[in-house]
This record gives sequence, structure tokens and C-alpha cells, in this order.
Amino acid sequence: MTIPANLKYTKDHEWVRIDGEEAEFGVTDHAQEAIGDVVFVELPEVGQRVTAGESFAVIESSKAASDVYAPVSGEIIAINEALEDAPQLINEDPYGKGWIARIREVGDEHQELMDAETYGVFLQE
Repeated sequence: MTIPANLKYTKDHEWVRIDGEEAEFGVTDHAQEAIGDVVFVELPEVGQRVTAGESFAVIESSKAASDVYAPVSGEIIAINEALEDAPQLINEDPYGKGWIARIREVGDEHQELMDAETYGVFLQE
């Protein structure tokens, strides 16, 4: 299982990559493994405002539907439209081509999220 050091993580198994005033996020390698083969992703809308901890997308697999929670608050400025035709990108490359949304970040909530080492320990608990 991969846990990139340059990302922050939530207890709900989302990752976030902060780049200045913007943030990109998706689900972790652990989450995509637990979800199983992704068959559909219900994406949010560009312009939608999200609050940290709030469900903003749904991932459906052959097993079940799973909510995806925003790791930080802000306005969605882009969605990964490639997931509409290729939802399996979440399984194949969760930290790259499988990203879900980008937001214009508001606040410093990301400072409360786990770093890679802490997330690794969290997974072992």
C-alpha cells in the first residue's frame, strides 16, 4: 500500500495535496482497496462549496456505494471528468489520475490533518 509523504490524510481515508491557495484531493490507496472495483463516481459540481468533513461525492463499486468527504473547505474549481468514462482510475492510480476534485482552499484546516507517517500508524490501529 502506498502512502505518499507529500500529502495530508483524513481519518475517512481521503488525501489532499495543497498547492498555495488550491487543493486537490481524492481517496487513498487503502480506501480504494477497501471499496473494491470502482464502477461509477458521482462527482460534485464546479462552483459548489464544500465544508471539511462533508460528503461531496459518491464512489460506487461492485460491493457498495461509499461517500467521499471533503478534507478541507472551499469552492470546487475543477472535477476529474475522466472518472465519468473511466472510474477505475481510482483503483489504478488513486494519487494521480484518480483524483476527484480541486478546490480553492479556504482556511488552514489542512494543518489538522495527518501526515503520511501518522496516517500509516493510524491504519495499523
